[in-house]
Amino acid sequence: MQLKISRLLFIFNISLLATVVSCKKTEADGTITIASKEINSFDSITIYKESFRPQFHFSPEKKWMNDPNGLVFYKGTYHLFYQYFPSDIVWGPMHWGHATSKDLIHWENKKIALYPDKLGYIFSGSAVVDINNTSGLGTIENPPMIAIFTYHNMEIEKAGKTNTQSQGLAYSLDEGQTWTKYKGNPIIGNNSLKDFRDPKVFWNPETKIWNLALVAGDHARFYSSKNLINWNYMGQFGKNSGAHGGVWECPDLFKLKVENSTVEKWVLLISINPGAPNGGSGTQYFVGDYDGKSFKTNQKDIKWVDYGTDNYAGVTYNDAPNNERIFIGWMSNWLYARNTPTKNWRSAMTLPRKLSLEKIGDNYVLKNSPIQQLKTIIIPEYSEELLTIQANKKIVFEYNHLNQSQIDFKALAKNLKLTFSNEVNDSLVLIYDHKMNTFSIDRTHSGLVNFEANFGKSIHKTETPNLTTETLNYQIILDWSSIEIFLNGGVYSFTEQIFPNKPYTKLSIQSDEDQEIKNLNISKIKSIWETNSTSKTTKN
Repeated sequence: MQLKISRLLFIFNISLLATVVSCKKTEADGTITIASKEINSFDSITIYKESFRPQFHFSPEKKWMNDPNGLVFYKGTYHLFYQYFPSDIVWGPMHWGHATSKDLIHWENKKIALYPDKLGYIFSGSAVVDINNTSGLGTIENPPMIAIFTYHNMEIEKAGKTNTQSQGLAYSLDEGQTWTKYKGNPIIGNNSLKDFRDPKVFWNPETKIWNLALVAGDHARFYSSKNLINWNYMGQFGKNSGAHGGVWECPDLFKLKVENSTVEKWVLLISINPGAPNGGSGTQYFVGDYDGKSFKTNQKDIKWVDYGTDNYAGVTYNDAPNNERIFIGWMSNWLYARNTPTKNWRSAMTLPRKLSLEKIGDNYVLKNSPIQQLKTIIIPEYSEELLTIQANKKIVFEYNHLNQSQIDFKALAKNLKLTFSNEVNDSLVLIYDHKMNTFSIDRTHSGLVNFEANFGKSIHKTETPNLTTETLNYQIILDWSSIEIFLNGGVYSFTEQIFPNKPYTKLSIQSDEDQEIKNLNISKIKSIWETNSTSKTTKN
């Protein structure tokens, strides 16, 4: 396995201060060949070697998955529950699947946590650990893990009524391994509201009471409780705020300190489908103040957590260490989620991301970037301190592991074009246009795109007014069927699914003006499904 760099149409008087991670050989024609550190391919779990199967993003062992649910940290373990249908690779009667991790990188598949019952399917929700046993469902010595979720009643739906959804509770006394439904379900009934769902529960340290946010079609509603069972309606937000191109879903509400200040603000996440900036599903956010009863904001513009097409229904962990706010989204879009060209399994989660809040000019910006633990599976392959690129010339990197890699560098805030390609002429194109102040992603020729009309029909272009620095930081992460891009530490992020006919092996970098690339690193990312890793599968 080799990484080969060809400077095509390039005058070889570029300024190069190279720090090469592994051995290199310079050919007479100027080609630099670098031997990869990893000589042998990994021995992976067989079911995680199918076409397009993510190698370091979580995906279920088999069948259909969508929204992340019940993200909670307890006794050194991160729990990831998720919407799951164990009988097919398309959406069906919803269960809660379950996986756990010690580091948010390596995952262990667990048994199904929650099954549908006579009250309905088990839709999205959240989980907390009731440390003080306020619910009375456990003990102080063995506090219960509480899941609060939406019931969707198909009998009511078939009868043509709108009040199909209510909120239920289940509890676990063995750290999430087995669950008991609360005998008094539903805990929040519904007489008239449509799309009344997706409860996010959390302990509010300011009011010292449990709070819950859920959505009802076109707005969020807030509740409070002393015991997680009896809930009081407090207020609502959003009928005249934010994007309303579709139904509001999957709320989250939390407080963050603004970087480089003493100010703290509340952040409200709301997913919406359809109505995202590039079509279909997306997640917007609001920055404001919350008093346990109502959320208020002065925000006028619509802000998005991610400007790609494939980051939806994302929520954050309750009780994460060091008060970090860790986010995971479903890496898909309802426009084509049921039709992506995979077999045996369908859908993956985004990389876990740390959220932070920064004030840029007069705007509060919610940044998101990969968690630091990702570094534990990154293998540096090549680095260069400085590349000076002349206008309308290009550099081409040849590397066998581009579809399982991280590319990071700094570049002047000038025009830049990156193209990932392969031997069958698939191409994925990224363009930063400094003059127009936009970043675009073109996957129209990225590989398989014809499985659904909405997938590859257009170039996704985003205005980027918050990129105000003279040098831009790029972090680009590719897995077998996805690309995640983070600019300036996550001031903007972009998540896109891709399905190349063959893995990308070439990366070209060019500009229509003189450009400098600094601190370029190309790294392989190890599979988390290697047989010697901590990721495991468990039969349901």
